[in-house]
Amino acid sequence: MKNCLFTLVALVAFSVAVNAQNKKILELPLPHKVTDLELVDLYGKASKLPMWGQKNLLIFYVDPDKARQNHDFTVEMEENHLAAGDNIYGFGIVNLKDSWYPVPDNVIRTICRKRTEKNGATIITDPKRIVANEWGLGDCNNYFVMMIVTKEGELVYCHKGEFSEEEKKEFYKVVDKYR
Repeated sequence: MKNCLFTLVALVAFSVAVNAQNKKILELPLPHKVTDLELVDLYGKASKLPMWGQKNLLIFYVDPDKARQNHDFTVEMEENHLAAGDNIYGFGIVNLKDSWYPVPDNVIRTICRKRTEKNGATIITDPKRIVANEWGLGDCNNYFVMMIVTKEGELVYCHKGEFSEEEKKEFYKVVDKYR
């Protein structure tokens, strides 16, 4: 019995170590090339990334249960046009796969549609964690992720989680290059 318990504990520990190692492998260093993706719009239809290859993209990749993580920062940015410019296009992608909400994806899409009607924002959804996996972002669960992708398809900036004051300053330095 003790041998079985020891074997089980060893297998669980090995599995956790391999999983942690895989997450590290998936997170690629910046900058690196990324490709256009097919995701799902707010009506459940296939959708490519807006303005791909035409403008630099400021992408908000958000776990729905962390949508307010950078609320004050993003509101300030939007109201004061701090990341706006002729060469940059901002939009949101809702990371549905990492949501803990016990509601179907179409309910979250409906909530997003109501928000976009008020603010005119562009939002699409990622029901299968495609962005995180295909772009080598690593673990994005419980994070509000901000990214900048150049019109040449290079991911040049990625920040996960709450911004400190110093990180906000660094973000604005980077975004200024692509506006």
